Amino acid sequence: MTRLFRRRQDRAGPQHGRTAGAGRRGGLRSLVSARSVVGQMFMLQVAIVILMALVAVVLIVTTVRRQATQSAEDRSFAVADTLAHSPGVTAAMKSSHPTALLQPRTEEIRHHAHLDFIVFVDRHGTRLTQPDPTLIGKRIPFTQDLNALRTGRTVTGQNESGNRTAVRTFMPIRDTDGSVLGGVAVGVRVARISATATQDLPVLLGVTAAAMAVSTAGAILLSRRLLRQTHGLGPAEITRMYRHHDTVLHTVREGIVILDGDQRVVLINEEARRLLDLSPDAQGRRVGELDLAPPISELLLSGRTATDEVHRAAGRVLAVNQRPLAGDESASGIVATLRDSTELSELSGRAAAARARLKTLYDASIGIGTTLDVTRTAEELTEAATPQFADHVTVDLAESVLRGEEPTGRERSLRRVAATGVRDDVPLAAVGERVAFLPPASRMADLAAGQGLMERDLGAVEGHVPSYVPGFGFQDFERARRIVEGGAHSLLTVPLYARGVILGVATFWRSDNSAPFERDDLELAEEMATRAAVSVDNARRYAREHSMAVALQRSLLPGSLPTPSAVEVAHRYLPAEAGDVGGDWFDVIPLPGARVALVVGDVVGHGLHAAVAMGRLRMAVHHLSALDLAPDELMVHLDDLVARIDADAPGGPDSGQGVIGATCLYVVYDPAGGVAGMARAGHPGPLIVHPDGAVDIPDVPVSPPLGLGAAEPFETAELTLAEGSRLVLFTDGLVEQRGRDIDVGIGLLRDALANHPDEDPEETCRTVFQAVLPVRPRDDVALLVARTRLLPPDRMAQWDVASDPAAVAPVRAACVERLRDWGLEDIGFATELILSELVTNAVRYGTPPITVRLLYDRTLICEVSDGSSTSPHLRRAAITDEGGRGIFLVARLAQRWGTRYTPRGKVIWTEQALQDQAPDLAGVTDEALLDQWSDEGL
Repeated sequence: MTRLFRRRQDRAGPQHGRTAGAGRRGGLRSLVSARSVVGQMFMLQVAIVILMALVAVVLIVTTVRRQATQSAEDRSFAVADTLAHSPGVTAAMKSSHPTALLQPRTEEIRHHAHLDFIVFVDRHGTRLTQPDPTLIGKRIPFTQDLNALRTGRTVTGQNESGNRTAVRTFMPIRDTDGSVLGGVAVGVRVARISATATQDLPVLLGVTAAAMAVSTAGAILLSRRLLRQTHGLGPAEITRMYRHHDTVLHTVREGIVILDGDQRVVLINEEARRLLDLSPDAQGRRVGELDLAPPISELLLSGRTATDEVHRAAGRVLAVNQRPLAGDESASGIVATLRDSTELSELSGRAAAARARLKTLYDASIGIGTTLDVTRTAEELTEAATPQFADHVTVDLAESVLRGEEPTGRERSLRRVAATGVRDDVPLAAVGERVAFLPPASRMADLAAGQGLMERDLGAVEGHVPSYVPGFGFQDFERARRIVEGGAHSLLTVPLYARGVILGVATFWRSDNSAPFERDDLELAEEMATRAAVSVDNARRYAREHSMAVALQRSLLPGSLPTPSAVEVAHRYLPAEAGDVGGDWFDVIPLPGARVALVVGDVVGHGLHAAVAMGRLRMAVHHLSALDLAPDELMVHLDDLVARIDADAPGGPDSGQGVIGATCLYVVYDPAGGVAGMARAGHPGPLIVHPDGAVDIPDVPVSPPLGLGAAEPFETAELTLAEGSRLVLFTDGLVEQRGRDIDVGIGLLRDALANHPDEDPEETCRTVFQAVLPVRPRDDVALLVARTRLLPPDRMAQWDVASDPAAVAPVRAACVERLRDWGLEDIGFATELILSELVTNAVRYGTPPITVRLLYDRTLICEVSDGSSTSPHLRRAAITDEGGRGIFLVARLAQRWGTRYTPRGKVIWTEQALQDQAPDLAGVTDEALLDQWSDEGL
């Protein structure tokens, strides 16, 4: 009821509520307050008027609703009876399309009669008409009404839908013979009928509002004076208010001072007397008569507004707030509150120190361990702690840690690796100097447990610096004295403790005007040292693993390349920017027939796994090249090998332990004809620098990387190179850089090669690195440059041999004559034996054409080729065997021998030293050996 009155007052307009004075607003608030007697009387009057109005309204609404319900039933029954007995309804119900006949007329009747619904249904309860057409053809939900309909009874009831009540009449429709064809349901909402009966309610409500207005006006006129004097409060409330005011004023933990316009103290509580150290008679005196500190007295006399101003008074730190008194215009004065902030100031100082420590720890957490370098990690610890935490910081580590080895924790000699300070004249041990670490057993136990040691006052310590500090002991008394005299007065010694062992010691010094270390500082130093120790240990382990990987990679890469006569070779290998071991590799492999194989490859990734994979591939290429395969055949075998390595890896091919992303370029150069055959698997192709300086990129068919199992075949491209041409083989790290496309890198490489046509391979490598790699690459780089040579024609001899045993002797004689021309008479006898055996085997077991070729290089190379693919094998012949001894003698007389298959057959070759190094044939004479292959027998 109070809320109703307030809403009525709000609707009364601003002229009644906003233009009145402060006394009237207070009277109106007290009038509606239940705490005042006038308010209680007013509420009782309003309650009686409202109750009477509500009773009248309820009676009218109840009567209207009952009459409206009866009227709705009569109307519903009358319409249903009329429709059920209409002449055309029976015919429509019996027609084939009753809905088409009844729906339009039914809706017209419903709208004109203001009905809620008219629904025709058949005997089975299926709707034939409906205001909502989507429900036509569906059954009605009123099962009881439908059962009554079939028996010919009329049903009247009510439907409740939300806040709506509708009266319905369900009447059967009979045929001429009295049988029930269906029914009609008519519904009327009660609200339609009762709407007219509620027109008397506004009159009643108006009378009620008028009565409330009269009662309100009377109450206001009678209690206006009383409300102005008491503000709507009763005597008990006024007494309680003054009691509470006095209690709060003298018990609150905040000083209160109130001055009048004459700057006289009219009110002061006990807390203010205590904070200002005033006498009990201070109240009633002027401010100038009080013995107050100047900042406080000046503030009170100024009368200005102040918010949380901090002043010192009576040895305390006070926060003062001051405002003018609120009241009538005639009232003047100020009210000031004082709060003791002495303890808060101390807490604030401690909080500031804690924040500084947290900031130092945060800076250390993000600044220590940014690299995997032991020395740099130690330097980061000293930089993070200086100067915000300590004036000087030193870090000493065990020698084994610096070497990447496992520390024992019993080291008594450390190496100073980092030192940072605010001054350079402090006589501490220099970086790189070995320092003694000889703590006593009592202190060593604490250090071994990872606990730091603190000395707040070095002047009180015998010897000035304790012996557990690295670099100090009884023998360093003079240095310790000079350090203390130089201003150092407090220190912390914290072990670098990780994985249960001490890696080293960090020492923190404070000097000059810095405050001594506290217990909280020791905990902070231990936390920083722990984080640094973990980073140092990780760096140590990384250094050990990296050194192992580097050693492994160096053992897998070629130490020194061979120097074949076919090419002049130079190479470069540059590891990645981070120094990680990579998978780039290269090789130069001498092949039979004075040929040479040039190989570069790349295994994606870095680290030990990439180095191992690279070594396996390099060894595989060595073994496969020993079979003297064509480049495309070698790639096929290498691809199959990589696939099998992946399949045999622990965890399967998807475990990441196999060879992933390997590429290779394989080139075979033959100096006899200057022909280079090459094949590549996912690798950048070579560049060729011709003798005239022109740079060419040959069209070498590219195949997928190794191990992918692609169906695409490998192809060999053959090129004929002029003498002095340079073959440039490289990995993608040379031409592909961050922010630079590979085509741009290849363009730079071409320009560098074209601008220096007369350089040798070594100079070419240097020029390429300077032009193409201005900075350290992010990936490994392998570069191989080979300048081609041709075998002089006068050092080659070739004969075609007829498929006839009689042709062996002339060829042998021609070969001996050529050896005499070359000055190789010393190896003539062994060469005759070798050629006799090889040519005889070709005549007996091979197929034409048969060719003999001699190559005079660093060794004498004999080659016998034929059109068959059968190859002789070395075996030990039995005494009764007629053959099988020839290849054995060939193997004894030659340094090397083997078989090379060609598209037209095979080539059996041997290599002999140019000096006579024939093996001891155990007393067998020349005649005895030659008798085995007499001319008549051939």
